[in-house]
Amino acid sequence: MTISSETKTISELTTLELAQLLAEKMTISSYDWHKQKNNRKAQAGQQLASSLVFLLNNQPEEALARVNQAQGWLNKTINPLPCPTHGNHKQS
Repeated sequence: MTISSETKTISELTTLELAQLLAEKMTISSYDWHKQKNNRKAQAGQQLASSLVFLLNNQPEEALARVNQAQGWLNKTINPLPCPTHGNHKQS
């Protein structure tokens, strides 16, 4: 969801709209994926921002899943997946 700054000021935005803007801002685009795939702070931030959106949408299970993903990035129990645009390589 994109909210035009011309439409509403920050004080007029709902908490959910603010969270959605933050999640949008923190999303790692496919263009930046290679640069950010190992950036644990960026990966965790993306997950935490999206967890806030789920929480505010009354989806606590989805929010918790994102919090757990963020924790994994920060404590190094999660590693980046291979590039989604390079396709699947079969191993013999």
